[in-house]
Amino acid sequence: MTRAMLLALLLAPLTAGSADLPVFDAHLHYSHDAWDTLPPKDAIAILKKAGVRRALISSSGDDGQQRLKAEAPELVILELRPYRSRGDTGSWMRDDTVPGYLEQRLKKFRYTGIGEFHLYGADADLPVPRRMVELAKQYGLHLHAHSDADAVERLFRQWPQARILWAHSGFDRPESVREMLRKHKNLWGDLAFRTDHGSGGKVDAEWRKAFLEFPDRFLLGTDTFTPERWHYVVEHARWSREWLADLPTDVAERIAWKNGEALFAPGK
Repeated sequence: MTRAMLLALLLAPLTAGSADLPVFDAHLHYSHDAWDTLPPKDAIAILKKAGVRRALISSSGDDGQQRLKAEAPELVILELRPYRSRGDTGSWMRDDTVPGYLEQRLKKFRYTGIGEFHLYGADADLPVPRRMVELAKQYGLHLHAHSDADAVERLFRQWPQARILWAHSGFDRPESVREMLRKHKNLWGDLAFRTDHGSGGKVDAEWRKAFLEFPDRFLLGTDTFTPERWHYVVEHARWSREWLADLPTDVAERIAWKNGEALFAPGK
């Protein structure tokens, strides 16, 4: 199937009622390996097709998301990754050139946060991540951490007032996520790349407890960590609306888009 044919299929009309609930997607990437295969206009068209009203987007390197911002400034909210290429994922925290790169981009563009970055355990206390936290504090930015609970705790110890978006909610069990949310009032969890919320339009019982206890602390996310994932954005939005429909309307609306708007919309 050609790219044009695939895009036409993705942009086919939505079924009745499936676009009723807007989406704030809090976990998207538009990295260097996606630019040529999916031009900015096509990427924005996919987001609009999915009913995404705003999206928190980062890229490796930073030029990708800047292209999307230029295409749809009302839709795209920028995060700054400490990665200049996908290969930086496991080495950035020991790369002494990263702070200078972050400083240069922060002086040039306006961002909402720094991330998504991968950081685990005691690595959070290395000099490079510490400088990143200092820059986030200096510019009033949130941190989007793909981390275990240990690293999240260390980040909060460095900056107790930090606002941390926990990517994939730490890939942790819902009861453990609830414990972390109780402990840290400035911690939010994105639900990207998780399929354990339920199936068949029903929410898992343990996740229901988490959503009802903390309706204002969860956000949706697709995680386009490879270019191919962009072609799942529409389907992911449909699937999310299915399980959200099993929650009280006010809770579903908060998770779908209101929490994202409150935290990351321009001017917040």
